Amino acid sequence: MEIAYKNNKIRKTCADASFAGKKYGQAMAEKLQQRIAEIKASESVEFMILYHIGRCHPLTGNRTGQYAVDLIHPYRLVFEKTEAAVHIVTILEVVDYH
Repeated sequence: MEIAYKNNKIRKTCADASFAGKKYGQAMAEKLQQRIAEIKASESVEFMILYHIGRCHPLTGNRTGQYAVDLIHPYRLVFEKTEAAVHIVTILEVVDYH
């Protein structure tokens, strides 16, 4: 899949391991890089859900239409499908939404 980002701040967090390490710590930066690579390598969001890649799951309530994958507990990487036909997802945030 292709990845877009909600804004430049989340792009830098996801693309620059050094920046993510300073913000969240080294373990979180490594996990974030792993999840981004898994999203890029997957065929679709449905594929990720079917094979439990990153424990991908759809969100409900006021986050309907969004999906999340696990990072370091309690954080999740939240994204949404942008273009279903060409499999583009937009990374929205790294957040503890619990």
